[in-house]
Amino acid sequence: MKAALVGNPNAGKTSIFNLLTGLDQKVGNYPGITVDKKWGHFNHQGTDVELLDLPGLYSVYPKSQDEEVVFQVLSQKDHPDHPDLVIVVMDATNLERNLFLATQILDLGIPSLLIANMMDLVDKDPFDINLEKLSELLGGVPLIPFNARLTQDLAHLKSALLGVSLEAAPKPHAHEFIDLKDWNLGIQEEVALGEARYKRIGQILSFCQPSPRQRSVKHQKWDQILTHPLWGYLIFLSLLALIFQSIFAWSEVPMNLIDTVFLSMSQWAQATLPTGPLTNLISQGLIPGLGGVMIFIPQIALLFGFIFVLEETGYMARVVFITDQLMRPFGLNGRSIVPLISGIACAIPAVMATRIIDHWKERLITIMVVPLMSCSARLPVYTLLIALVVPDVSWGIFNLKGMVLMALYLVGFVAALLSALFFKRILKTKEKSFLVMELPDYKTPRWSNLGLTMLEKSKVFVLEAGKVILSISVILWVLASYGPDDQIASAIAKIPVPTESAQQAEYQQKVKSVALEQSYIGRAGKWMEPAIRPLGYNWQIGISLITSFVAREVFVGSMATIYSAGETFESDQTLLERMSHQRNSQGEPVYTLASGISLMLFYAFAMQCMSTLAVVRRETKSWKWPLIQLVYMTALAYISAMIAFNLLN
Repeated sequence: MKAALVGNPNAGKTSIFNLLTGLDQKVGNYPGITVDKKWGHFNHQGTDVELLDLPGLYSVYPKSQDEEVVFQVLSQKDHPDHPDLVIVVMDATNLERNLFLATQILDLGIPSLLIANMMDLVDKDPFDINLEKLSELLGGVPLIPFNARLTQDLAHLKSALLGVSLEAAPKPHAHEFIDLKDWNLGIQEEVALGEARYKRIGQILSFCQPSPRQRSVKHQKWDQILTHPLWGYLIFLSLLALIFQSIFAWSEVPMNLIDTVFLSMSQWAQATLPTGPLTNLISQGLIPGLGGVMIFIPQIALLFGFIFVLEETGYMARVVFITDQLMRPFGLNGRSIVPLISGIACAIPAVMATRIIDHWKERLITIMVVPLMSCSARLPVYTLLIALVVPDVSWGIFNLKGMVLMALYLVGFVAALLSALFFKRILKTKEKSFLVMELPDYKTPRWSNLGLTMLEKSKVFVLEAGKVILSISVILWVLASYGPDDQIASAIAKIPVPTESAQQAEYQQKVKSVALEQSYIGRAGKWMEPAIRPLGYNWQIGISLITSFVAREVFVGSMATIYSAGETFESDQTLLERMSHQRNSQGEPVYTLASGISLMLFYAFAMQCMSTLAVVRRETKSWKWPLIQLVYMTALAYISAMIAFNLLN
């Protein structure tokens, strides 16, 4: 049997999908578009059921890609995903709104099963719902109560699902309900028909729900606080600070553990396997590349875990509501605020978090500007360069170094908003930009679904983006390990071999530095030096710019290798000291306030993260958008860095 789950957002559809399918889930996409296709399987009493989780929507009138997908799947019998049965999940605490979609589904004539979900909330309120009478008034369509927290309800749901007749579904007793073959309507006709449908739904409910449910006083008081023009923002900002502090604090230990494990694996492979290029590829390319994928899992899992809790409790809807008016002039909407702020931790989970944005244009704009938010990978670069070039000037409790660091975060946010405004002007869409949502009741999350959500998001990242990241890591290793015509060996041979053992460490660092300079990637740095010289950079910085595409924080490691500062030598010079002594061909310092600010701005704006590009490719289902992102952010970085260098120089 092929069944499809349909329901309003916040009706509990995803929870029921997770309960029925467990870990037997897959995520793909519909051909040619960016809407996710999520399906799973379960078996009950010998019958295998393929369950399709369709996007949440309020009406089958198509106004977005999500709604267009649902309408095509349900209305076109030759569609490959057309179901034998539709399971309509309804929020029992708000039947009037949920029945609007349910009656539209029934009008399509597909065999259906209606679920009155969240009956545990209904039982707490002093009003009754006569579900048997409601089923009768809807033409006899099966309608069952459901509480996701009760095991027996799940078994009852599976049995009811198999018991539904797969004949044509009965239509509700309502002449006002229209034939959805005429769905392509003008807005006035659609509004009039919608009002007629709601009128008939109200008449039906008057027979089976004598006392309509009212929102509790407690919920209304919470809304007055959380959506307050002042307190609402202060509470939201405080909560964000707590969330991101928790992400940094809680992910540190598992990330360090993952880093240590893969470092140990790399060292073990280098020491155990036979010496040769294959061993170097495994120990220096494949294992570190895989580690670079796995190390993001704690942040991704935690961030999506927090987002899940905010959504399930009902608080996320309040955040979207209070920020929508602020974000809309820039081509964004209230839902964009979550990915933008989470980008401060890491752009990878932030791009994935844009899935909460329904409107495709606003979601795409958010994806395109999220990497401009200064992520944690930029922090090591900022810290090194600020310590190197910014004077140590203080004004009471404030100092110039701290002010520069804060300015770098602010300039990233401003750049994101201005870039969003640009994309708003050039991206064209037939979809109308408006926000339709509800303020759902506050409720306790289902913790088993929290675990499934964290696992699913981590799995998608590792399996989809991880393949690209691992491939590019291997390519970069090859480019950094080999050069043309044995020129690496020739250059190393010119280095004087030390006679004292105390000088061996310094000799090895020089060998690594020369080998890097003569490698393909080093030659690329030399080749690009004329292009980056207007920014105040030399070829060593050029190499670091290239290697930073693995991860921005690689800049520090590249500098350490190039300047032979991986250890403390007899000269007792640190990395900062060696960089500060670096001179160009004219004998002038390479790292000045002008070149340092230029380099920080370049890192603030440039798309130097192949992991993010891979995730953008995965989320947009196309290489077009990550390539545009790469070009425009690199151009923005180059122009900004050149202007800063020439002004300050």
